[in-house]
Amino acid sequence: MAEPVLEIKNLKKYYEIKQGILAFRAEPIYVKAVDDLTFNINKGEIYGLVGESGCGKTTTGRCIARLEDPTDGSIEFQDVDIAKIPKKELRGFRKNVQMIFQDPYESLNPRFTVFQAVADPLTVHARGQNIEERLDAVVKALNDAGLKNPYDLLERFPHELSGGQRQRVAIARALVVDPKFIVADEPVSMLDISIRAGVMNLMLDIKEKFQMAYLFVTHDVAIARYMSDNLGVMYLGNLVESAGTDQLINNATHPYTRALLSAVPIPDPDYEWVDVPIKGDIPSPINLPKGCRFHPRCVWARDICKMKVPEPIEVAEGHFVKCFFAEEFYGNEAPPPVPEIDPGQDVANDDGQ
Repeated sequence: MAEPVLEIKNLKKYYEIKQGILAFRAEPIYVKAVDDLTFNINKGEIYGLVGESGCGKTTTGRCIARLEDPTDGSIEFQDVDIAKIPKKELRGFRKNVQMIFQDPYESLNPRFTVFQAVADPLTVHARGQNIEERLDAVVKALNDAGLKNPYDLLERFPHELSGGQRQRVAIARALVVDPKFIVADEPVSMLDISIRAGVMNLMLDIKEKFQMAYLFVTHDVAIARYMSDNLGVMYLGNLVESAGTDQLINNATHPYTRALLSAVPIPDPDYEWVDVPIKGDIPSPINLPKGCRFHPRCVWARDICKMKVPEPIEVAEGHFVKCFFAEEFYGNEAPPPVPEIDPGQDVANDDGQ
């Protein structure tokens, strides 16, 4: 039986837009960044969250890490609803849930050496009785993050490191307090393609070694396929389709999922590209469409799509789709396949240098 590490139920995050002093009597206006999100992440599992920019992926991760306060819903971690924990009591929770940010240059303090950056969580959480114990913990975390000769890096500053080294230091900082769950927000999108696969393989090794659970946020479906055990597709703050990764890629059902997959380039000159048509631009998260949120862009939309909000339909075991015609679409008009990622020989020997 799968052991859930994190259970997200009906999660919402709304941002109120300030309208100025002359609008004090008007109804408040909200950006609905995350709206009624529900999914589980099990021990030793990577849950990939994909979608266009602005769909709410990063906000979801920040809410789970409690860098943002959820508007509503629950986030159950070890039988505790962390969405309702007061900020002053969050310290004990944070040592169990860490976050890897998209840009390591921005997430590392430029005035901190590598040792200070990685040891800072130990200081905050009172781990290690003395400087020697903290040094040992930092060196172990740097080794776990795939950095060779960690002693040579301890006194360096972020600007003295390569992009791959900076991201590995950020990963070491997350690992140093032995977390049980990691939120990875686009962790390889800022890296050169030559070292990207090396960092991805490192994260998979960490998952196997420590039975670590991840929420892996990305806009790249091919990376999500390589990294994830289960996959969720977000659109305008909603989860429109979710399933095991191979099941979802091979049997994509929601029109939006099919459109995402059709945009993935296939490295085959003989491949016949099949367009999955969608129309118009993404609607404003301030003024969401009634009914199905995708209906203004969906060429298969019908009258019911404009009036009612679809409920998730289980088209196969564990495969849920928010579409009134999911059972009709399932298995028909299959989208183009997503290519497998081959790390290649050049990055297989990447040592973080």
